Amino acid sequence: MEARAQTWELASSLDSVDWAEAHVTALAKDLGFDEDSCHEIGIAVREAMVNAVVHGNHYSADKKVHLNLEVGDDALAMTIDDQGTGLDLATLPDPLAEENLLRPSGRGLLIVRAFMDDFTVERRAEGGTRLRLVKNRPAA
Repeated sequence: MEARAQTWELASSLDSVDWAEAHVTALAKDLGFDEDSCHEIGIAVREAMVNAVVHGNHYSADKKVHLNLEVGDDALAMTIDDQGTGLDLATLPDPLAEENLLRPSGRGLLIVRAFMDDFTVERRAEGGTRLRLVKNRPAA
């Protein structure tokens, strides 16, 4: 079976975060992911979307978040692009360092990495950041 893809252009708002989480979680359920995996996928998408809306686009009405979903035989891939200045993982504080444990934010990408089978971050040439999240599909 050939991979199927869908793309949405979303506003830089928390409503978009909620919509993306609900949409991807429902898709994962339809694809046969178990309840725990659906929950993990939903949380990972939520964290990635929050990064794009809040840290990438800074809630700017002039900037969009692009969500692309690819359904293949072996995996569900989710790509989230923002239009911010770009993210450099090397500059982020370690969320597990003692001085950061009580910070109210900073663990989103750690959570995404823990829940996904593959996770990549790249700066886009045209500006912004691309997060790619992949969750392997359950065996038939």
